[in-house]
Amino acid sequence: MADVQYDRIGIDYAALRKPDPRIASAIYAALGSAETIINVGAGTGSYEPNDRQVTAIEPSSAMIHQRARSSAPVIQGYAEQLPFDDNSFDAAMAILTVHHWADKAAGLHELRRVTRGPIVLLTFDPAQRPWLTDYLPALATLDDVRMPAMADYQHWLGPVTVTTVPVPHDCTDGFLYAYWRRPTAYLDPALRAGSSSFWAIEDAEERLGLLAQDLESGEWARRYADLLTLDAYDAGYRLVVSG
Repeated sequence: MADVQYDRIGIDYAALRKPDPRIASAIYAALGSAETIINVGAGTGSYEPNDRQVTAIEPSSAMIHQRARSSAPVIQGYAEQLPFDDNSFDAAMAILTVHHWADKAAGLHELRRVTRGPIVLLTFDPAQRPWLTDYLPALATLDDVRMPAMADYQHWLGPVTVTTVPVPHDCTDGFLYAYWRRPTAYLDPALRAGSSSFWAIEDAEERLGLLAQDLESGEWARRYADLLTLDAYDAGYRLVVSG
């Protein structure tokens, strides 16, 4: 766990990954009335409720340094080794982070150990194939390798509820599939820097040249015309809630 990926690639995350209020609303509703919350893989503090007592755990110093002064207190550490007693928190949250954990089962068992109430995870269903994978098939392979299957969460946490989190067409959070109705965004290296997946695909620039051609010719708009009528899209993001 010494190699912390986001120490290398997370330099601009605070600017690129601004919480979307509609997604935040779903997360806060799932947290219920919890007053003390642990946020694991907390990054720059996105989606941390500011009206609760939040304790953040984050391994990357680059991410920690981008946290606002007003954000929750943070401890540099890992999901697999949480420095807290059993049942220390009313609830836990982990937002688009589980796929980065070295030992996902151990990390989720730790969340269950230190939490006496709900565990709220925003994650991605690798069975989904958003349109971007047509241009970057390596994304689908990457998702299959890194992302737990939905059935894994019940195996690790016990009974869970899984809810689709539609992505608004004007989503303010620059995660991987956030720009589903704004395809030109994927041609901008600065915006792509907000997603770790692009850093793992060696031929991303070359493959995205095909997208640029299809956007210029109008082929993309013809192929995905149905998307242009949608205000929100099921890109595969799921809210998994345990307890």
